[in-house]
Amino acid sequence: MYAIVEIAGQQFKVSKDLKVYVNRLTNEEGSKVSFDKVYLLDDNGTITIGAPAIEGASVEAKVLQHLKGDKVIVFKKKRRKGYKKRNGHRQYLTQIVIEGITGVGVKQAAPKKAAVEATTEEVEAPKKKVAKAKKEDTQE
Repeated sequence: MYAIVEIAGQQFKVSKDLKVYVNRLTNEEGSKVSFDKVYLLDDNGTITIGAPAIEGASVEAKVLQHLKGDKVIVFKKKRRKGYKKRNGHRQYLTQIVIEGITGVGVKQAAPKKAAVEATTEEVEAPKKKVAKAKKEDTQE
């Protein structure tokens, strides 16, 4: 079972017991967090898609730690002008572990078999016969 959920402005594909690094959350270490913006839910092949989010579905997680990411160097240069700028930063991150996914949504993305057969009949159009021009033999 997995879900696509929005956490701190970004979308993540999460499943149970998965550790994820997200942008810094305001919650304290060891606290539990619940995310309600679940956009897609897959339960052993049964796919539920929200419009835009699935009502009643949520993802529960636990905040493990707050940390900083790797340093990112930003280097700007204009050749032959003597212009060089070096800058960098470290992103503030939060490590969370997904403890559970709960879903109540009933919408299914897979179309019914009768609907699929009806659409294939409409797509198949009669094929036109195209007469090929015969090449005449020329004798000299």
